[in-house]
Amino acid sequence: MFEWGRGTEEYNPEVLFAFQASLNGSDNHWEFKYHCHDFLELSIVTSGVADYCIDGNNYTIKKGEVLISNPGLYHMETPGEYSKYTQLHIGVHNFKLSDIRENYIDNKGVGPVIKLKKYENEFLKCCDEIIKEEKMKRVGYPLVLKSLVMKLLIILCREFESEEKQEDEYNCSFQSSEKQNIVREIIDYMNENYMCDISLDKISKNMYLSPVYISKIFKEEIGDSPINHLIKIRLSKAEDLLKDKSIPIKVVAQRVGYNDAYHFSKLFKKYYGISPSAFR
Repeated sequence: MFEWGRGTEEYNPEVLFAFQASLNGSDNHWEFKYHCHDFLELSIVTSGVADYCIDGNNYTIKKGEVLISNPGLYHMETPGEYSKYTQLHIGVHNFKLSDIRENYIDNKGVGPVIKLKKYENEFLKCCDEIIKEEKMKRVGYPLVLKSLVMKLLIILCREFESEEKQEDEYNCSFQSSEKQNIVREIIDYMNENYMCDISLDKISKNMYLSPVYISKIFKEEIGDSPINHLIKIRLSKAEDLLKDKSIPIKVVAQRVGYNDAYHFSKLFKKYYGISPSAFR
């Protein structure tokens, strides 16, 4: 929750931007680059379907879903020739909840793209209010806009909080051995399919369990998140492939599940301390 012990003069989140943008494949004038931020960004699809590349994985974000771009999350829109969609983009700096890094929203390991359940109507209604306020720009609209954005962030945080509590109650009957079997099955799935497009959402659908619960028991059993473990598996496979200098780095990246060689190289350097080319 908020750090209520801080004075209001110390807690002053800054709304960097809040605007709605539309894309029509037939007259697309946007130029998209693979990038990340040092602030929190939310991208809510308000109509149509938006395609993204996020941390080397492809995502399709539907109407009503939100992309949570915490600082350091690489992402890029990848629209097709006939793509047509609208999004609400919100950027926030100096946003802080207790026990969580500044400008972060703790998504409980469910991945960057979510669809709200308990608070969906309240969330989407707040999005509509933000869009209207930004378009009309009436007297005092920056203050109203800021209050609405803060409300939106709190709704989002409460969604994760309520889902985590619900999962704790629903899954308390699982025994330790059952959890171990679930985690082992997920790891086997990763080892067999690491070269494919894998997401936490896909894993949860295969297992008929929620992303929140999978992340929770994965952390309990092996001390890491499912996605981080998948990255380690992929990079370990890449390490073996890189020993064959005849295989281009771009091909190595593709063989371990990364279509973006640049993102693969950044991940490799992050985990191994050197670039793939230097590793050779």
